[in-house]
Amino acid sequence: MRFLNEALLRALTGWQELRHRLSDEEGQTLAEYGLIMAVIAVVVVSTAVLFFREEIVAVFNRATDCLDDGVC
Repeated sequence: MRFLNEALLRALTGWQELRHRLSDEEGQTLAEYGLIMAVIAVVVVSTAVLFFREEIVAVFNRATDCLDDGVC
């Protein structure tokens, strides 16, 4: 009888530990925040490129002219 009680106690303890590990959501929350930050970064960069397109092209053109002429 004692052997049966110990076996059932171990099974119940293992089951509880498994349920606890499966319900742990700490890493999931971190991943969600990371995904939100990545989406925000893409939106910010895309918006900046749309608003400053001409300025970005002008800077690259000046850099290309500087490299071609050798005089900046």
